[in-house]
Amino acid sequence: MSKTASPALFELIESLTKSEKRYFKIYASRHTIGEENNGIRIFDFIDQQDEFEEEAIYDHFKGEAFLNQFPITKNRLYEQIISSLDAFHSSKNQDAQLFKMLHSINILYSKGLYDHAVGELKKAKRLAKKHNKLAILLQIANEEKKILETQGYKKADAISLEKHAEETFDLTAQYNLFNELWMIKSKLFIRLNQFGQARSQEEVEEYTNLFKAFKSIKKPKEITFKNQYLIHHIKSAYNFAILNNNESLKTLKANLEHFKKNSTKIKEYPNQYFSILTNIIHLESKFGNSNAIHSHLNELKAFPHQLSSNITNDLAIKLFSSINSIELKVLNQEGNFEKATLLADGIKEGMAKYESEITPFRKAYLAFNMSIAFFGNEDFNQSLKWINLILNNKELDQKEDIVSFAHLVNLLIHFELKNDTLLPYAIKSTKRFLTKRQRTFKFETIFLKQLTKISNAQSNYEIEDLLQNVDEEIAALKNDPFESVAFEYFDFHVWLISKLKNKSFQLVKREVYLGKRA
Repeated sequence: MSKTASPALFELIESLTKSEKRYFKIYASRHTIGEENNGIRIFDFIDQQDEFEEEAIYDHFKGEAFLNQFPITKNRLYEQIISSLDAFHSSKNQDAQLFKMLHSINILYSKGLYDHAVGELKKAKRLAKKHNKLAILLQIANEEKKILETQGYKKADAISLEKHAEETFDLTAQYNLFNELWMIKSKLFIRLNQFGQARSQEEVEEYTNLFKAFKSIKKPKEITFKNQYLIHHIKSAYNFAILNNNESLKTLKANLEHFKKNSTKIKEYPNQYFSILTNIIHLESKFGNSNAIHSHLNELKAFPHQLSSNITNDLAIKLFSSINSIELKVLNQEGNFEKATLLADGIKEGMAKYESEITPFRKAYLAFNMSIAFFGNEDFNQSLKWINLILNNKELDQKEDIVSFAHLVNLLIHFELKNDTLLPYAIKSTKRFLTKRQRTFKFETIFLKQLTKISNAQSNYEIEDLLQNVDEEIAALKNDPFESVAFEYFDFHVWLISKLKNKSFQLVKREVYLGKRA
């Protein structure tokens, strides 16, 4: 028995829906002849496991012949489940249907039934055009060429060949455009995910250099739906990165309108549509547009019901993390911390359910906003528990801004908990982290300098004087576009005001929010 048993089969079985499991058993029973179906027996045993234990399988089936070659048995079962999934989803998935049609065309061709193959090619071409499947359309074009050559061009003339060539050139242009756009988008998002919005002129220039490649692309007259989506997507992401939020929001709205004009594409590309909505809400919240925020948030929360059975596991994860992240962010910005804390149980449950599938950054963003909710509700011990999920997460890229702000919020929590002996050590640790990160800005420097003084202060009067000084410095940074990013994670300035006015953070946050809307 292998000491390092692979959990791949367990993970695959665990990912199946009830319908997929039921279909597999029907599929497997049809494909087993003259012997007991060991695959279904193993499947059922693994399905009831909470965690993968290969040793338990050996104990349960002790003495069975298939255990002598169990790695082979597992591989066969894995492949059989994949085949059943292919059959189960083939009628629902356009790609699966088209690949099946292409396979049929190759069979007809190999039998010399060229006219039959041409008929199937026409059907496949119509379906591929309808769903904008560029790669498959290029494959269909190659199949058409092959049949024309085999038949000695007897059904072709110069005009039809020219038309075919023109169609192929157009397809190639669109496909090349997609690849260029995808590469630019990916480079842009790698940087955005790692460093966030620009916090210096040098970083603006780095984003602008990435964007130059986009501006130099030659675009065909007609642009496919997906390529137009990518064009809007890149523009909105670039403008967001360089702090041009107005232009970013404008382009996001153009992309939303692009989808709504082609409403059938919403179910075809749910991830993209969903991301547009979440990004619009995020930017509308920067401008305090309450009506727009709640209108789009309601649309976002209703979105899973529109998709019904079309929700994949991947989309379910994104729906869980994005809806909760956005709702938490909105409630925190409104100062509605008590309502925000009520989301905690559902978020814990979802994080446990999708533990290995949610990206470290998504987990961190949820944990950060949950910590802010409890901080605002003055439950500092719970706030500390959530912030520690970020500080103790070794998988998280330490260069990401959210890690830095988690360190800073951690200091505020200890300040509020009056952990006077621990706070100086926490400040030193945060300084070391920021120095090592080599991306410290004015805000972090001023904040740490003043908090160090406050933690060393001997009297309440001295603390009040220090708070007044830091308030003036922090307020000035809030108007600096490169430094203002810090206040989007947590409004440190509002916290300082609450201390100076001797009011609750929640009360001052609500006053500031209502003042913005006025």
